[in-house]
Amino acid sequence: MTRTHWAAITAVVLALLVAAAATVATASGGASSGQAASAAAPAEDSADAGFARDMAVHHQQAVEMSFIVRDRTEDEDVRRLAYDIANTQANQRGMLLGWLDLWELPKISMGEPMAWMASEQSGTAEQKPGGHGDGHGGAHDGQSGGHSGGHEVRDGSLMPGMATRTEIAALAEAEGRQAEILYLQLMTVHHKGGVVMARGCADLCEIGTERKLAQGMVDAQESEMALMADLLKQRGAKPRA
Repeated sequence: MTRTHWAAITAVVLALLVAAAATVATASGGASSGQAASAAAPAEDSADAGFARDMAVHHQQAVEMSFIVRDRTEDEDVRRLAYDIANTQANQRGMLLGWLDLWELPKISMGEPMAWMASEQSGTAEQKPGGHGDGHGGAHDGQSGGHSGGHEVRDGSLMPGMATRTEIAALAEAEGRQAEILYLQLMTVHHKGGVVMARGCADLCEIGTERKLAQGMVDAQESEMALMADLLKQRGAKPRA
């Protein structure tokens, strides 16, 4: 296995350890996770559960792309950013999956990705309730068509901002400056989609701790997008339209 594969596996293991720690902390009266579980467990088709499932999937791809670029460039600024994104999003993913465990809700749903945001979108009453996946592909991973919240599900891009399999493969083949630019462009688009989802939870989720986490994602990812725009400018490139 390549170093990237081992790094991705390590990130998943760390996320699961965080999830386990969240469960233990709640059982012993831990503060933050305890607050998330203190209210009545949300329904399986709630915004709280849907966001936890969908963002876990979204975060997993960011972790994957970040480990890929760390193997494709020697630039310390990009490698540092990639490490920060991988570490932060792996930990947040562990929290989201840990809450689903605490709520005794499945991490996989057969419903449409992003359906929990339907109440924020006009004309989406036809969407079905439910979330998506556990971050390892899920029920929709093989789909090549369909829509979710206005997003076309194709080539592994399940939700807004997610890169396609083709784009991930291109990143894995690129080197040096080319890899840096592609990563920064893909991650900027990824963050834009993540911010839309996190704002949706900040508005729709009922559990205060989860809303706080979602707002923190918005703030952090908007700051990282500004940094990525500067890094792209230094390389004579721009974010994708």
